[in-house]
Amino acid sequence: MIMEQEILRFISYLHDVKKTSANTEISYQRDLNKLQHFLQEQGVDDVSKVTATNLNSYTLYLERNGFATATISRNIASMKSFFCYLSKNGMVHGDIAEAIKPPKIEKKTPGILSANEVVRLLDQPKGNSPKELRDKAMLELLYATGIRVTELISLRLSDVNLHMDYIVCHEGLKQRLIPFGAAAKNAMINYLTHSRQSMVSDAENDILFTNCSGTPMSRQGFWKLLKQYAKKAEITSDITPHTLRHSFAAHLIAAGADLRSVQIMLGHSDISTTQVYTHLSDNKIREVYMKAHPRG
Repeated sequence: MIMEQEILRFISYLHDVKKTSANTEISYQRDLNKLQHFLQEQGVDDVSKVTATNLNSYTLYLERNGFATATISRNIASMKSFFCYLSKNGMVHGDIAEAIKPPKIEKKTPGILSANEVVRLLDQPKGNSPKELRDKAMLELLYATGIRVTELISLRLSDVNLHMDYIVCHEGLKQRLIPFGAAAKNAMINYLTHSRQSMVSDAENDILFTNCSGTPMSRQGFWKLLKQYAKKAEITSDITPHTLRHSFAAHLIAAGADLRSVQIMLGHSDISTTQVYTHLSDNKIREVYMKAHPRG
């Protein structure tokens, strides 16, 4: 059984049976193709000939070549899923990847902006040009909902309900409804009324946010404009598109939002992922206390 062919069958299985997202499928295929090339160099092309020693050697290869811990963990997860699938379908004898342990990932505290920094950032697209109206709507919606940038640039017109003030985010077969407030709503109305039609000439195009030529915006394109506005807002801390997502969650929890509601809005499958924002809020409270209390 040629490994390259089995990888393609596995990706088809993920798509047709597991109904995984396109991003997940791309990630698995990329990781498994790297493994395949490594094994080819070891003279192993047939998946039934792969051993646990081969897989451990690949893990050591990743570690010795300086790959990030998160990257190694993701590759191991892809490997384990693939060989579990092969084992369950009788294509290999036993799950040879089952015993492989991913390296421990040191959780980094996500960076967040202060409320004042968020206001300065969101106020930067000041003009009425189509681009600035679009940028204003994108930034306001991102902070108002805490969605991922990939979700933001994948939104379609039909995913926005301006009467009930919510958007629908899709992840594979799953979807979640997320409300937004008046600032985001006003920015969206301005964009849809005065900007979008000048960017999108094709009436069949239902992508909500496009670039100036009417094609879907890329993650890199959004990151670039975010950096520009952060510089104008004189925000000196490192900022990424995920910073607004982190800030959304931390600010909600600091204002008293319950953890479960924030988890649902963020789309976290495990509430422990959301709990990190509780610690951020606690740290912020301590910081304010130490600065303001006369005996701090």
